[in-house]
Amino acid sequence: MHATARFDLAIQKLYKAFHNNTLNPECCKSCAVGNILDNTDSWKHLTEGHGSNKLTYVGKVHQSLGRTFAGYSPLELLQIEAAFLEGCGYSLPLSRRSEVTVDRTSKEVMFNGMCQAVALLCKLDQIPNAMDYSKLFEFENNQPVNEFLALP
Repeated sequence: MHATARFDLAIQKLYKAFHNNTLNPECCKSCAVGNILDNTDSWKHLTEGHGSNKLTYVGKVHQSLGRTFAGYSPLELLQIEAAFLEGCGYSLPLSRRSEVTVDRTSKEVMFNGMCQAVALLCKLDQIPNAMDYSKLFEFENNQPVNEFLALP
């Protein structure tokens, strides 16, 4: 698997946020995209609402000009955030009136969101899903097809 620089950087930032317990799906600075963009919330001006895949006028202008943020287009950023939020169990788009029943302090909830976000990051860069461990369990004639390589 050959990952792009943008993918590597995004994964590093999300890994750090996950393990430092600084992911907050309800905060534009601490959500998946907020972390990818160095804990800034300027990206929220690209979308009609947190979790929406609709670009605002500003977002459309940036998209049409080919601008990127941390290597991702405005539309890609919205897709990443939506995947993260859906993985956490939110109904999208988020709003102040939404009834939130998601435990945003739960490591399991954040992990589920991360799995969805990472799967999308992989898809965007056309690389195999880094979160897919199903290959480890493939077998033929009662023998494993792939060898498990333990980390050092």
